[in-house]
Order: sequence, then structure tokens, then C-alpha cells
Amino acid sequence: MTPMTRNDVELALQMADAADSITMTSFRSTTLRVETKPDLTPVTEADQQVEQRLRAILAAERPADALLGEEYGAGGHSAGRRWIIDPIDGTKNFMRGVPVWATLIALADETGFAVGVVSAPALARRWWAHRDGGAWSLGPEDKEPRRLSVSAVTALEDASVSYSDSIGWPAGALEALAARTWRMRAYGDFWSHLLVAEGAVDIAIEPELNLWDFAALVPIIVEAGGQISDLDGDGPSSSAVSTNGLLHAAVVDLLHPASQAPPD
Repeated sequence: MTPMTRNDVELALQMADAADSITMTSFRSTTLRVETKPDLTPVTEADQQVEQRLRAILAAERPADALLGEEYGAGGHSAGRRWIIDPIDGTKNFMRGVPVWATLIALADETGFAVGVVSAPALARRWWAHRDGGAWSLGPEDKEPRRLSVSAVTALEDASVSYSDSIGWPAGALEALAARTWRMRAYGDFWSHLLVAEGAVDIAIEPELNLWDFAALVPIIVEAGGQISDLDGDGPSSSAVSTNGLLHAAVVDLLHPASQAPPD
């Protein structure tokens, strides 16, 4: 990896440390302030504080780079480099005291998603990757960072699937997937996809996403040997399908059961 890439990874990890210090102070706080955004999704003061802190870090360390954050939108004018931040992915979990939430930090350049860091301090876990540098994880069971690799499952009938909920699926797709695969669980949000990168799950699907929901996941999944696309098999955009790569084409086909129905 180039020195600049290495420095970007180090910066992203430092940003994750800063985010963790804010989120863990607020997690399960009895005084946490929660508001409803115009799109009717919740936002906590911790979401806002994290994004403000990360924006300040980038303003100091990467003033020429562009930025997109969930809470405060786009900033900067760089055509070649953009940081993408989800201060708390899983805000509903965070506000209810469920430990499955994370800060997502990504860097995109001219050729795609170059760096991804996901930090889930309530789970005591962190995942990261950069282009051509492998995907890595560190958790309470690890003495050193552990290199990630997707599973070798080749048959849908042997595959374990994770998703978030039943909202937004193509008609009949969720049922078709359940009928064809071995096991389905709703671990949800970022965790579903990172379990694919770890090889613990073979398929993860979310039909409705924003850029900040998946940008940090892409380098981790790809560097672990997996594949991520939208529901149609193209680059992830407003949805995401993560697999071990071996199952990807079969999963994408299965997500469109209506188009496969025999003619009358």
C-alpha cells in the first residue's frame, strides 16, 4: 500500500477511536436526547456529536477532501477524494440499549471505495480494510488483528443468510430465499454484512440503504474475498447484497422471483 493509503487508514482508525469515546459515554444514558428527523427516522445527540467531531478532525487533517455525513450532508469540493460517515449505524438499537450499532467511516477515491472502518464499541469489535491490503478484525477474543476471509459455501441449500427486516423486498423474494437456503437470521444493519466478511454468514441483504450505510462495508467485504452489489447485481447504491462471491449470481437471480414465474 502507498504511504498515503496507510496514513488514511491510520486516520480513519483514529477517527473511530474519537467516535467510540462519544458513543460509549452516551450509550444507555438515561438523559440521552432523541429527536425525529424529517424522514421520520430517529437521531440522538450522540449521532450529531460524533459527526461534528469527525468533521472537525477531517477539517484539520484532510482539508482538501470532500465529505458526506448522514446528519449534516455534503461538504468540500474535491473531485477525487470523499469521506463518507455514518456516525451511528443502528440508531434505533443505540437508543434502546441494544449493543448492535457502529460508527462507519469510508474513503472513496477516483476508482471506488478505498478505505473502510466499522467500529462497534458496545460489542468490543472493530473491522477495517483498505484496497489491496486485506480485511481485518479485532475483538475481545483476538490478541492480534485477525485477517478475514469469506466462507467456501457453494450451494444455496447450505447457506446462512442475514438481513435486517422484511421492509422493501421485491415481491416474493424473502420467501423464496427462505425456502432455498439453510438458515435465516436477522442480525441486521452493518453486522449482517461483516459476518459475511468473517465467513460466519454466507449472504447478507438489505433492500433499502443510503450511501453512508454501505460505503465502509465495501472494502471490507471485497478484501475478505466476497462480493457486494445492489439487488440487481450492479454496484451497491440504494440496496446491498453481500455474499462470499460463490453464491452471488444465484442470490441475485433468486431476488427476482416474479420475473422467473412461468407464463400463463
